[in-house]
Amino acid sequence: MTKDILTLKELAAKAALPPRTVEEWVKLKLVRPSGFTEDREPLFSETALERIARLRQLGELGYGPDDLQRIVKKVGLPRDRTQDKEKGSEARYLTVGSLAEQSGVSPRTIKHWEDKGIIEPDRRSEGGFRLYSQVYVYLCKLIQDLQLFGYTLEEIKAVSGYFRDFLAIQKDIKTFSKSETQAKLNTMLEEIQTLFDKMRLFREGIDRWEGLLKKKKREILGLKDKSRKRSSS
Repeated sequence: MTKDILTLKELAAKAALPPRTVEEWVKLKLVRPSGFTEDREPLFSETALERIARLRQLGELGYGPDDLQRIVKKVGLPRDRTQDKEKGSEARYLTVGSLAEQSGVSPRTIKHWEDKGIIEPDRRSEGGFRLYSQVYVYLCKLIQDLQLFGYTLEEIKAVSGYFRDFLAIQKDIKTFSKSETQAKLNTMLEEIQTLFDKMRLFREGIDRWEGLLKKKKREILGLKDKSRKRSSS
């Protein structure tokens, strides 16, 4: 499921603060990003707005940045549990261009797969900034492999759905109901077996073609040598 994120400028605008104020708080680790783009641009979840609101309240009471830093280190912010939950969960996100480059496809292809519902951004900013986790590089390469196996885009969409369900279940076994989880896992196992069967046939075909091409290469080289040695007519 796509989760909304905010860039630093979007966060500052929503909090009605100058961007440099938010930037300073980030540098002082008063506000922590939930992730970064590959260019190290910080990204924030909506919960950062609650933290900023509390920091601003303290600022309005006359506390400066250094004072805020001491308060946070010693006692933390009142009723602030979201920051602790987000600690250690920072991730690096890829833009469409970077995902395309690392996957070996064009940005237009990524957009096409997105339009078909095969992939979807992990995060999306209010300004339409689409971001993907690193696992999507692997998924995009799998999509290309499935195309080589002769899968249609609709079939690939189904496999991609299994892949995303698997990641969700792996992250939290309670994502779906028990019966739904069992059904999804059984379907995944069936799909894996189908892929194994196709790969076996694909491998057998490759072996046949390798044998044929090696034989024909030897025959062509023999004919070439014969042609070179024959006397000119």
